[in-house]
Amino acid sequence: MKIDSLRYASRFDHVSGSAIREIFKVIAQPGMISFAGGNPSLAALPDAEAAEIARDVLTEKGKVILQYGATEGYAPLLETLRRWIPENLGFDVPAVLPVTGSTQAMDLLCKALINPGDRIIVENPSFLGNLQCMRLYEAELVPVELEEDGLDVNHLERLFRECRPKMLYTIPTFQNPTGRTLSLEKRKKVAELAAEYGVIVAEDDPYRDLRYRGEKLPAIKSFDQEGWVVYLGSFSKIISPGMRVGYMVGDPALIRKCTIGKQSSDLHTANLTQAIVDQFIRRGILPDHIRRISADYAAQCDTMLSCLSSFPEGVSYTQPDGGLFLWVDLPEGIDAKELLQAAIERKVAFVPGTHFYALGGHENTLRLNFSASTLPQIQQGMEVLRDLVAEAIRKL
Repeated sequence: MKIDSLRYASRFDHVSGSAIREIFKVIAQPGMISFAGGNPSLAALPDAEAAEIARDVLTEKGKVILQYGATEGYAPLLETLRRWIPENLGFDVPAVLPVTGSTQAMDLLCKALINPGDRIIVENPSFLGNLQCMRLYEAELVPVELEEDGLDVNHLERLFRECRPKMLYTIPTFQNPTGRTLSLEKRKKVAELAAEYGVIVAEDDPYRDLRYRGEKLPAIKSFDQEGWVVYLGSFSKIISPGMRVGYMVGDPALIRKCTIGKQSSDLHTANLTQAIVDQFIRRGILPDHIRRISADYAAQCDTMLSCLSSFPEGVSYTQPDGGLFLWVDLPEGIDAKELLQAAIERKVAFVPGTHFYALGGHENTLRLNFSASTLPQIQQGMEVLRDLVAEAIRKL
């Protein structure tokens, strides 16, 4: 019997690979300027510090680190997180679980909570990687609209009342893909609605420390009185994505379910990378590191915004106070997927916005990342995009 007769699990029927991962194949071409991924700048990756810490922790605790570890996490990191989270994020830690990137936290939440057909409210648009995760657990995705200051809480309450969802997935700070930030009053309201309607809020917050302007806002979790909010944190954007260290904070019973689910996923997050992150915090390296990389990112963001200001009339875009992304709306009738093909021919890549919408559509949108490009590359690449957009507008 031929292998092409193999029947795959039905959960894959309506799930395709990540559009960004497909674009990555193009990014590898020599000379390509990429605004497509969400990679930190190479200059932001602390390889020398990580090497020194790795040598130190392996010299001191090598036998422990190289052995199997506890699913619940590397003990020194757990101790550090229970102190660091209240000091830096402003909420208590009823239970915390280190995870292999906050992407795993979302997978574990879905594993613990979602049955086929359960509804999850997602921002419109939202992070396509976690949309893919939710689809694999056969959830029904219900979009809530975004406003300039984050999700529309009136629309959200209506959806809570009418749809009775199991979960809300939100990226409240410098949202991926739009760069928008949920206002203080809306953060309070989301926590209030979650408790009133009994909906788990997955607060995915990997970009909060990359703030270039304005004042930091408290997490939704800080307004959670009943345990309905689960905070998903990550060190990928502020230390290293390759180390794959994140954490989730929530109700002890729910975190226990996720811990059991993690046992069959990867047994435990790598001890060595947990130990490196622990020492970044303990040694006081992290604050200065974040300040340095944020200054660089601010310059990159400002350069891209300056370039966008010269785009033709009819083009609008977000102006975030931090994070790694800008969101662009083109005039109706322009297809960003077609624009991408023309851009690739001129050695520039981005992600068409349609991929970030749970129900598709919105073909005239696109996401731009500025963190992985130098200032001259941003200027050169944006000049190409400006010319292509101007040409597309003339053809309308």
